[in-house]
Amino acid sequence: MITDLRSDTVTRPSPGMLDAIMHAKTGDDVYKEDPTVNELEQRMSALFGMDDALFFPSGSMANQAAIKLHTNPGEQLICDKWAHVYHYEGGGVSFNSGVSCKLVDGDRGMITASQVEESINPPDFYHSPLTSLVCLENTTNKGGGACYELETIKEISKVCDKYGLGLHLDGARLMNAVIAKKQQPIEFGKYADTISVCFSKGLGAPLGTVLVGKKGIMENAIRVRKVLGGGMRQVGFMAAAGIYALDNNVERLEEDHRRAKEISEVLRSRPYINKVEPTETNIVIFYLAERVSEENFISDLQRKNILISNMGHGKLRIVTHLDYTEDMHAHFLEVLQNYE
Repeated sequence: MITDLRSDTVTRPSPGMLDAIMHAKTGDDVYKEDPTVNELEQRMSALFGMDDALFFPSGSMANQAAIKLHTNPGEQLICDKWAHVYHYEGGGVSFNSGVSCKLVDGDRGMITASQVEESINPPDFYHSPLTSLVCLENTTNKGGGACYELETIKEISKVCDKYGLGLHLDGARLMNAVIAKKQQPIEFGKYADTISVCFSKGLGAPLGTVLVGKKGIMENAIRVRKVLGGGMRQVGFMAAAGIYALDNNVERLEEDHRRAKEISEVLRSRPYINKVEPTETNIVIFYLAERVSEENFISDLQRKNILISNMGHGKLRIVTHLDYTEDMHAHFLEVLQNYE
C-alpha cells in the first residue's frame, strides 16, 4: 500500500461522497440551471457573509479570475514572495491580467499591514505600475500551512481601504485555518473583497473551488470564468461532492493537524534533520542535515512505499489528509524514528 504524503490533493472520494455524487440533481450550469451548484454557491456566500459566489473547476482559475476582476493591465499586486498566485499558477498573473507582482519578504508566507503599506507605489508616480490589489494566502503552502491571525487581515484590510486597493484571499486551505485557529468563516468575509475556497485539497472532493465576494466585484465573475474556459455544464455532480465535504470533512481536519504535529515532533528529534518549520495545520516543512542527501532520503522512503515532496532549495514537504490512515501514520512514524 502506498502512503502518499505529497499533497492533500491526492485524496479520492469516500463512499459517502460518491453516493452524493451519484444522486446529485443536475442542470446546465452555464445557464445557471444546475440546482446543486446553485445550492453550493448559496451556502458558501452565506457562510462567508458575502453577496455572491461562483463555482470554478480549480483554485488557480478562481484566483486568476479574482485578480482579473480587481485589476487592469499594467497594474501591480502585492503578495508574499512564496505566494501561490506567483509561484504555482503558471505565470497567469501576467498572462491573464497583464499584471506584475511586488513580492514581500514575509514570515512563512504571511505579510503584515506595514509591509503592504511600504510596498504601495505612489499613485501619482506614473513611472511605476499602479498598485491595485493585495493577495494573501491562508493557510500558506510554501510557508508550511501557517495561519494568519484575523487581526492581521483586519489591519491589512484597513490599509487597502485607505489606499483604494482590493483585497483577495487565496483560501485554498482556509478551512484548515478556521479549524486550527477556532475561527468563523464569516469573519474573513468582513475584511476580504474576494475569497477562494478549494474543495479538492483537505476537504477531499475530486475538483472544485468556490469564489465568494462582494457584489460590485463579482458582477463580471461569470464572464471572466467563461473567458478562462471555466464554463461547465452538469457540474452539479462535483458541487454535490463540495456540499458533502462541507457537511462531513471540515471538523475532521483536526485529525490531519494532529498527525502533522506528531510527524513534526518526531522529525525534530532525529539527528538527520536540520530544521522543522512550526507546524500549525496539515503541512510539515523540514530540512535535512547537510550530510544527508535529499535524493537518497526521498528514494529510501519510496522503497518503503512512502511519497513526499521536494519543493527545492532544501525544502521538503509532508502533507497529511483524509486518506492517510492511523495505521499509515503509525508505520510512517516508525520509519522516521528508525531512519539513519
